[in-house]
Amino acid sequence: MNQYILISKLKIQNANAIAGFTWGFPAITHFLGYTHNIVKKLDKAGGFEDIALSGCAVIAHEHHVHTYGKYEAEFTQSRNPPYLTSHDKASTPPVIEEGKMNMTVSLLIGCDGNIGNRKDSFINWLKNICLVQRLAGGTVINEDINIDIISNNVENLRLIKRMLLSGFVLMERSNYLQEHYDELCKSNPEAELLDAWLDFSALKKSARPKHNLITKYLEKISGNVAEVAEFSELEASWQKHLENPYSPDAVPSSLVQHFTAIEADNMNEKLMQQWQAYIHPSEETDADWEYIPKPRKGYLVPIMSGYKAISPVYEPSIVKNTRDNETPVCFVEAVHTVGEWKSVHRIKTSEELRSCLWSYDYEEHWYLCKQQVNFHSEIALDESASNENSELDFY
Repeated sequence: MNQYILISKLKIQNANAIAGFTWGFPAITHFLGYTHNIVKKLDKAGGFEDIALSGCAVIAHEHHVHTYGKYEAEFTQSRNPPYLTSHDKASTPPVIEEGKMNMTVSLLIGCDGNIGNRKDSFINWLKNICLVQRLAGGTVINEDINIDIISNNVENLRLIKRMLLSGFVLMERSNYLQEHYDELCKSNPEAELLDAWLDFSALKKSARPKHNLITKYLEKISGNVAEVAEFSELEASWQKHLENPYSPDAVPSSLVQHFTAIEADNMNEKLMQQWQAYIHPSEETDADWEYIPKPRKGYLVPIMSGYKAISPVYEPSIVKNTRDNETPVCFVEAVHTVGEWKSVHRIKTSEELRSCLWSYDYEEHWYLCKQQVNFHSEIALDESASNENSELDFY
């Protein structure tokens, strides 16, 4: 790959916002499909057959999902068309639930080939293609599209980053998922990969018994100059305990010994009652709800990254009601992993920029989108790099 094609700030209206179990942004398969469709048209354009595309990076600048409600948990629905005519009588069509969104994204596409003096004609041809193609089911509403062809070298890294600001590039973090799953299996051999994925995707909270009096007491005694070392350690261990999810078994033993030695008198009766409720909670214990952080730091999100075959590959015309009678058919289900939105300014080297590109990865029964860290094994998007299964219809 000797250069990049940068399609800047595409404004998309009514794109699909639901991808598998997730919602809020289109699946990465939409963007690779958009690029793959450009590749197919290159072969038919005439004059650009020697140009090959090899991956696509997705940079999000703005998004707005069509939702409403207190927690924006309901999609805005409409009837299209507003009525149906049947036997000269108007009838109301059903509402088919669909999630839509508006977004502004940039696409950074790897490109091989000597464009030479065809640069202007190629950019004009590509602009026309990008304006009429749908992206994630949505419509491109730009009056004009800014497209640049930039050489892949260290000198142009800062230029590309400046053109992509302010934006966030989508990175694959399946290694985070695997590492967290391995940790879960150490404490719970029956843990499943779905449990690890939900730790990244679900917003979880846990109850912690009221502890305001305990905190004030420890802060007060830590300021005792005569015994500052001993009490400061108690207060520090308490603060460290509060940083972790609540568990009565995880209370530091030094704190247990300290409060056991305190006599329950009128001055500290409420304090001791709160302490006993903290280490021995019941269903009637007052509690605060705390957010459980995700297993790793970063702007981590669940994403759909491809498909897994759940049936054999059927020959054309065997399965009824398919798109055509010439393409093999395979039934699949969605594959999910973990992604991270990474600010463009955090990309430091040209190798990191290249690792942002997603490409197809075909294995037996698996049709995935991956970011190739090992660039020697990168799989191109052009027709010559796809195997026979790349032309299947998925259901």
